[in-house]
Amino acid sequence: MPVLTWVKATVDVWANAAELDTGKVFRCVCRAGKRWGDGVTERLVWRVVKQYATELGFRAVAPHDLRRSCAKLCHAAGGELEQIQFLLGYVSVQTTERYLGRKQRIRGAVNDRIGIEP
Repeated sequence: MPVLTWVKATVDVWANAAELDTGKVFRCVCRAGKRWGDGVTERLVWRVVKQYATELGFRAVAPHDLRRSCAKLCHAAGGELEQIQFLLGYVSVQTTERYLGRKQRIRGAVNDRIGIEP
């Protein structure tokens, strides 16, 4: 099963079980098992990342590290800068370049291969 298919199926199962039909997928759940609020907080994300990083033996991992790793893995897998820019929510492709620590290739760019001369 392709990655996106099983991810979508898993999110659909979660949304059905949580009786979600609009709004954010991930929401806080109280100890009684009832959902409340309309999303998770930045503080909760930090807490979950820190908890699991510690359990896995990582000392210094932050949510931003996961974001950066995702972007770099997407780029290494052949993702275009514009796709990664959209994923990260950046307005400028230059910000995405700095974030990835890379520059676009000016020499040998893909548009050089289409045979249009000025």
